[in-house]
Amino acid sequence: MANLKLRRTQNVNGDFYVDTSCIDCDTCRWMAPEVFYRADEQSAVYQQPTNATERLTSLQALLACPTSSIGTVEKPQDIKIAQETFPILVEENVYHCGYHSEKSYAAASYFIQHPEGNILVDSPRFTPPLVKRLEEMGGIRYMYLTHRDDIADHQKFAEYFQCQRILHADDISADTRNVEIQLTGVEPFTLTEDILIIPVPGHSKGHTVLLYKNKFLFTGDHLAWSENLYQLNAFRDFCWYSWTEQIKSMRKLANYSFEWVLPGHGRRFHADVETMHQQMHKCIELMEVVK
Repeated sequence: MANLKLRRTQNVNGDFYVDTSCIDCDTCRWMAPEVFYRADEQSAVYQQPTNATERLTSLQALLACPTSSIGTVEKPQDIKIAQETFPILVEENVYHCGYHSEKSYAAASYFIQHPEGNILVDSPRFTPPLVKRLEEMGGIRYMYLTHRDDIADHQKFAEYFQCQRILHADDISADTRNVEIQLTGVEPFTLTEDILIIPVPGHSKGHTVLLYKNKFLFTGDHLAWSENLYQLNAFRDFCWYSWTEQIKSMRKLANYSFEWVLPGHGRRFHADVETMHQQMHKCIELMEVVK
């Protein structure tokens, strides 16, 4: 929990608050935008929850916060109810895990409840309430890691669930040298009939994305929605390998069809296929300008 003595002055009066340990990761602001906002390069509460729905999303944001920077003045008696809502349904059998990890700078992790074995997309914090829920939902067969940055507690999940981890060989480091399935090359890899892993070098040399049912695209740090630009965007300032290669990867990705962009960092985006195609081309045009 946060420290009341470090409560930011930018918070409105009331039960919920953000303290000065906030790392400005944006998690609470997109999970509960009716309560949290950005003030002086950190999050703060601009409006206290006004109903049960807003209180629940605020508690979910509190639990998801990677640095425990969100607190309540009064001990929340309904915190266990909020814990039981994770993972949070996105659509169909795709869920947001919550419990973001500071090790991954608060990257979002997702869970696919799949008939051929469940898949954890990138790693959240290894925390008992989430682990229990994932067990109840059938456990984990595969842990797919988009790239080297968002691996967090992958080792703990792998040991506990005895799942097979998937990561491109070009992003293997000392911490991931024992990953069970190491992808190579630049050709797409078919994991199941409805799951395709697509190499998209750029942000990192071995970055990949996962396309599920030609509908859900898990993009790691390759692609996300920008609230400031109000369009899909890539992160030029956080391209660690090659911006030129990332533009090439984005052009290749634009040939696929999908309706959801579910990133590790940045905002998610949902639209029909035609709108998504238009957004992809706008993204590429912007990338070519800023290179």
